[in-house]
Order: sequence, then structure tokens, then C-alpha cells
Amino acid sequence: MEKSEILAQGWSLRELVFKRRAAIVVGAIGLLAGVAALGTVSESPEPPVARATVVESLALPIADATSAAVQAYAHEERFERGDTFATLLTRLGVDGADAVQLVKQHGKAKPFRALRPGMTVQAQTTDYGALLALRFISGRDTVLGFAREGDGFRVIDEPAKLARQVVLKSGEIRSSLFAAADDVGMPDSITMQIADIFSGVIDFHRDLRKGDRFAVAYEAFHHNGRLLKSGRVLAAEFISGKKTLRAVWFDDAEEGRGGYYAPDGKNLRKAFLRSPLEFSRVTSGFAMRFHPILQQWRAHNGVDYGAPAGTRVRATADGIVDFAGVQDGYGKVVILRHHGGITTAYAHLNGFAGDMRKGARVAQGDAIGFVGATGWATGPHLHYEFRVNNQHRNPLTIAMPAAEPVPAERMSAFAAIARPLVAQLELLAEVRLAALE
Repeated sequence: MEKSEILAQGWSLRELVFKRRAAIVVGAIGLLAGVAALGTVSESPEPPVARATVVESLALPIADATSAAVQAYAHEERFERGDTFATLLTRLGVDGADAVQLVKQHGKAKPFRALRPGMTVQAQTTDYGALLALRFISGRDTVLGFAREGDGFRVIDEPAKLARQVVLKSGEIRSSLFAAADDVGMPDSITMQIADIFSGVIDFHRDLRKGDRFAVAYEAFHHNGRLLKSGRVLAAEFISGKKTLRAVWFDDAEEGRGGYYAPDGKNLRKAFLRSPLEFSRVTSGFAMRFHPILQQWRAHNGVDYGAPAGTRVRATADGIVDFAGVQDGYGKVVILRHHGGITTAYAHLNGFAGDMRKGARVAQGDAIGFVGATGWATGPHLHYEFRVNNQHRNPLTIAMPAAEPVPAERMSAFAAIARPLVAQLELLAEVRLAALE
């Protein structure tokens, strides 16, 4: 058939080639079928083939967990109350064999003993669960854990590498200092420091007013990008009405001591704290009152502070223990002797803190006991007395002498530290004012 005839019939060259190839394939299949049929007819039937099931273990290549080519995966979990180390490892995706080996090899090691509920544990494993390393931060800024070493594990016990950051916060008091601090995300430890810094000047039980403001610069320490803890207050400001108080921390290396001072070098620390409790309320002042147990009117020669049982009681000044024991209506009481013929008494305690034997020295702010209801007490509270030459004085109103200022020869070193910190406090104030406009 000529090319012109093909085209006249409406067939293309491609269609023609396809038809011819199909015819060849069909013919080949028919030929094979015929051969198969002839073969089947001519051959005698074969006996059935015996079948058997074969099971054989195949050795698969296992990657070395210590090899640099192994992909490491990070996992993180909190050690919860009620957890065991085994359940923690399971949540971290650690292979069971490694978990057993770790407990068997180091079951009495320090990391096991130091792990506490609430701690965050980080683990590195391979994609098939082999443990490469396990770490957590202990309460003493130490990294504890285990790391793979050959066919076993070694103990990790090393100082944590902490990154220090200065944090600036400011707030306004609407109900309490703690509530205002919570509003701006400030930790309680910093709030307590602020109250302690200004405790010789401000009575946080009575002097707080709605609208009072504070600003603070403090340390924060991070480990691997995670906030680990808050540190020391470096500078603080408290504004109440028209009164502005500022404090700067000065760590005098030459003198071997540190303290908080006003920007002009005056010591904010008074010789005596206004209150032996960080936070509480005055339930009975220095005045005549009707005694709830004796049922008669008599002079109340001290101040009562209401607080939960077990609240820490602190020494209001440096002193020496003059008496620690049980004394009639005072119950368990500590009496401290100070310079200038001054003594302070702390009564109705439920227990003593530290070495409260007669003659022991205590520093201002040291814990000396805990709030209780021993002696003539109708409920947990602290009875506090301030005596000058054995004469009772009202600790809420008596003028307290200030501690020593920055020595004149150290003022230049103090100023170099104080200036940038005060500038940060002023910057906080400007930012706050700009936000209110």
C-alpha cells in the first residue's frame, strides 16, 4: 500500500505502525500458546514438590551510638512527684536496655540522689532510643547527669555555665507590693529583697498607699537560654507621694562587705529593722489593752504581729543571745542584747532557729525562730518588745539610728557603680511616664 493510499484512508503513519505491532504480538502469543499446549500433551506429569518453611536470623548492621554520624534527638521532661527514674526515662524515649544498664551501673550515684520533683531533665538519644546523655541542674547551680562512654556511662558533675543578665522592672501598687510585682512578672525573691532594702525607712505593714510606685534593676541567670534563677537587686526605687527613695548595691571588695546605699553614699540600713517579720500585720500595738487571757486591762509593752505558724522571725539588729528558752507567759522566747543598753524580745515562738544558746552572735536579718502560739497566746502571732536600759519603748515610733555610710575614701568607687544604675532607674521612670501620656 502506498503512502498516498494510506493517507487517503485516513490512517496516519503512527496508527499503522501501532496496528502492525499489535498483530505481531498477537501472533507471538498464539504461537507460544500452541507450543505450551503441545508440551503439555507430550510431557508426563511431575510428582508434587515438597515445601518447607525456613526461619533464619539475619544480622543487621547496628550504628555505633558514639559515632559522629549518629543523629541525636533532644527530649525534655519534668520530674514529677510520684515519678520513678524508670518512668522518667520512658517518657524521655530512652531504650529499656540502656535504662536498666544505667540504673545497674550508677544506681547510687549523686545524680540519682539529687533529682527532685519539679526539676527539668534533658536527654539526648539516637533515633532508635540509645541514650547519649542526660542532664539536669541541681539546686546548687551544678549540672548533674550521665553521658555515654564506650559500652557504659560516666557521671556528669560540673558547674553550670550561667549567663548573667540585668532585668529592669517597674510597677504601681494598687493593693499590695506582691500583687504589683506579680502584675509585671517579677519573682517573689526580688520582691522580698525590695521590702528588706527599704525596711529601715518604710513600714510595709502600714505605710503602703495605692499609687505608690517602684522600679528595680536585678540580676537574672540563664543556662542554655533558660531562666534558671534570679539574683541580687542591683538598684531599686520606691516612690510614695512626694518621697522618692533610691538604693544601690555596693560590694566593697576592699572592705570585704556589701550593702545598699542611697546615691549620695548614705546607708539605707538602719541599726534596727522596723519589724522582725518580712510581711505580716500589726494585731495589737504599744498601748493599754484588755488582756484576752487575764481578762483585765493592762499595759501592752510591745507590738503583736499576726502571721501563720512557722513564719520566719528575724533579728532586728546585730546582737548577742541573752536568753533562749521558755519564760512564763512569753512561752518560747529569744532575748537579744545590743549596743547602747538596748535589748529586743521575740515571744510565743514555736521553735528556735540555728544556735540560739546564750552568748551566740546573730546578725541583723538572721532567723532566730518561728512564729507560734506558746505561752499566753490565743493563736499564732509574734510578740516583739524593744527596751532601752530595761525601759519599754514603742518600736513603731522610736527613731532608729542609721548604719555607717560609704567610707569617704571609697566614694569614688561607689559613684562609678551607682551612676549607671541610677541612670537605668531614671530611664524606667521616663518610659513609664511616656506610656501614661
